[in-house]
Amino acid sequence: MSNWQEKIAPLVLAVEKRYDAVKYWLRYKVMGGPGPIQIQPYRGYGTPEKLYLQGRVLEKQGIQPPSEVDNWWDNLVNMVKRLQSWEVPHSRVRARFQGMEQVLTANEEGMFELWMEPAEPVAEGGWESIELELIEPLSDRQEGPVRATGEVYVAPGSAPYGVISDIDDTLLQSDVGHTIRMMRTLLLGNARTRLPLPGAAALYRALHAGPQGNGRTPLFYVSNGLWNLYDLLEDFFAWNEIPGGPILLLRNWGVYHDEILPFRQRQHKLAVTRQILDLYADLPFILIGDSGEADPEVYAELVHQYGDRILAVYIRKVRRDPRRAAALRTLAEEVAAAGSELVLADDSLGMAEHASGRGYISDTMLSEIRAEQMRTALAERAE
Repeated sequence: MSNWQEKIAPLVLAVEKRYDAVKYWLRYKVMGGPGPIQIQPYRGYGTPEKLYLQGRVLEKQGIQPPSEVDNWWDNLVNMVKRLQSWEVPHSRVRARFQGMEQVLTANEEGMFELWMEPAEPVAEGGWESIELELIEPLSDRQEGPVRATGEVYVAPGSAPYGVISDIDDTLLQSDVGHTIRMMRTLLLGNARTRLPLPGAAALYRALHAGPQGNGRTPLFYVSNGLWNLYDLLEDFFAWNEIPGGPILLLRNWGVYHDEILPFRQRQHKLAVTRQILDLYADLPFILIGDSGEADPEVYAELVHQYGDRILAVYIRKVRRDPRRAAALRTLAEEVAAAGSELVLADDSLGMAEHASGRGYISDTMLSEIRAEQMRTALAERAE
């Protein structure tokens, strides 16, 4: 990262913290305290012996459920509400599971994190529910206790492999490399109007089904996106029938102690992905990303560390820059030398054909991916 960010970021962060302090003083002391509060749990993951869950304490945002008939103004209002969230800093939350309790303290962004070791090992291959209740602060505008239920996926030991995937421009059409188009799509669209890349939904269904078609493959979605967009992504996955799984976003809206702009995505994604790989130490993985950002470099570094536990790295090509192409060829050679494969694919079908050839998905599912991609291409031409 450039030196100017390292020098300026602490100053900007100090200003932001002072602004937040004044904002919350006004909110809590002058305006009578926070409005109605909610606990927003994010899907977690675990093993029979250890469970992991994140969440956030926020004032209720009043975001309306998405609809196909929403106009651009409806979508813009909802997006502004997401980005203008009022976090409840340093709040305390009680987590209960199997008669056990833990008290969690949120950070200045309202984020809390839970690691819990169950008294009795839990069953594999399903979701476990952790009950959450707000201890403090309590709002006078709240009717009754503030509670929520966090869901933790316990991956089956019999899974053939796991999948860790990026989201933007890997699964979801985002145009990250084109700022104006990306902002228009982000601000003026919703979960019903956002589109998966052609064939991508079918590809992820095939990976989830696995070579035997029994749906035992766990999927983890790791993105450099904002936690503020979590509800939009959940709705997008459900609407497009993309297999659900933990969605792990890496950033909050704001400034960090050592950067203003999100240039350290590589370190953020490495840390989160390593945590998954280390927790499931006996499970091989397939990693999926795109060539537009740092995914190839991140995944190559993981292959160097975890070797042949990484069955394959699938990278969707989203740029035609010759210099980038040369760098990717070098990375592919490094990955091969470290015991895995880096596959550069033009589309979902290219990834699927490699996965089918290696026995990661069934030939039947390959036909479905091909058909879905063709339908999408025909629909786009018709428009």
